[in-house]
Amino acid sequence: MYSVELEGGPLGPGELRVEFAGEWYEPTEGTDFVIGRDGDLVIDDNPYLHRTFLHLQFSYGLWWVCNDGSRLAATLSDGDGRTQSWLAPGARVPIVFGHMVLTFSASSTTYEVNLFTQAPPFKPTTAISVADDGQVTIGAVSLTPSQKLLILALAETRLRQAGSGAADVPSSTAAAARLGWTPRRFTRKLDNVCDKFDKIGVEGLRGGVVGGYAVSRRVRLVEYAVTSWLVTAADLPLLDDPSTAEDED
Repeated sequence: MYSVELEGGPLGPGELRVEFAGEWYEPTEGTDFVIGRDGDLVIDDNPYLHRTFLHLQFSYGLWWVCNDGSRLAATLSDGDGRTQSWLAPGARVPIVFGHMVLTFSASSTTYEVNLFTQAPPFKPTTAISVADDGQVTIGAVSLTPSQKLLILALAETRLRQAGSGAADVPSSTAAAARLGWTPRRFTRKLDNVCDKFDKIGVEGLRGGVVGGYAVSRRVRLVEYAVTSWLVTAADLPLLDDPSTAEDED
């Protein structure tokens, strides 16, 4: 979705580089690299973020992302947005592509961290298609133009900022106003979109509490849509074109 120039030249075997908001870090084998309000990568002073949330460790010839939090989850996706892994508290996932994106949220703020490493030559495939009538299909899920607009309204701040870092997700009331919709219409469409992705196994879109930790479905929907390239910055002009939402409610 955007390019990041790799600092420090080519990566050597076992080497990992981490980029957040333009700052670069180089974890070393044999020590854990901690991400949170405290640690090696201090995100910010968001009180909803764990002091020690994620850590990166090298074992069995690969770097791993481990979730040490008790309430928050994270998403690890490949740099092209075609594969995703959901890291619930206590889970760990290997970094198996040369460029991966670590995304997580605390309250209404989402964060994005880039990870670069020497990795096995995995090649993810995509299942995104766009029909002549504007419907977008991700795997087995089709979205109407107005459903895509809903996602764009929620993801707009995230998409307008370049590079990794932090971004706030608007409230449903604010997103509805951005689209010129009533809150009731927005909520109904949000229910439909979340149900569609929940049925294909996307975690965290039921809202409430999942596995003991709080989940905002709006924030989770933005995480999933942006990291899977369901919406991109190139789609933002659609927000100012009311004709794109002329499908059935």
